[in-house]
Amino acid sequence: VQLQASGGGLVQAGGSLALSCAAAGGDVRRYTMGWFRQAPGKEREFVAAFGWSGNIKYSDAVKGRFTISRDNAKNTVWLQMNSLKPEDSAVYYCAATTTIWGRAREEDVYRYWGQGTLVTVSS
Repeated sequence: VQLQASGGGLVQAGGSLALSCAAAGGDVRRYTMGWFRQAPGKEREFVAAFGWSGNIKYSDAVKGRFTISRDNAKNTVWLQMNSLKPEDSAVYYCAATTTIWGRAREEDVYRYWGQGTLVTVSS
């Protein structure tokens, strides 16, 4: 499956952005779809995941502010980001895996990755 992430940009603190991850060559309903991010000088970290059965999980850093969703008709996964903070600035990646749900936070289990989209939150 090929993944195309988009929607990044520059936004002021407190603002919102919506990232999309369009999939081609595979049905997103058959994968656990994850979002990860990597800030300069930091390791890539888990943000959110949407399981093939509809389960959802978030990192503590974004819980209550970000919402992950899946549009089956468009074969796309979304990440709605609200109340953005400067520390949310990073390159955001979407990824897909067929691993068990319990490992959805682990980037090593994701086989397919999009190219990343840059989010910059100004203070």
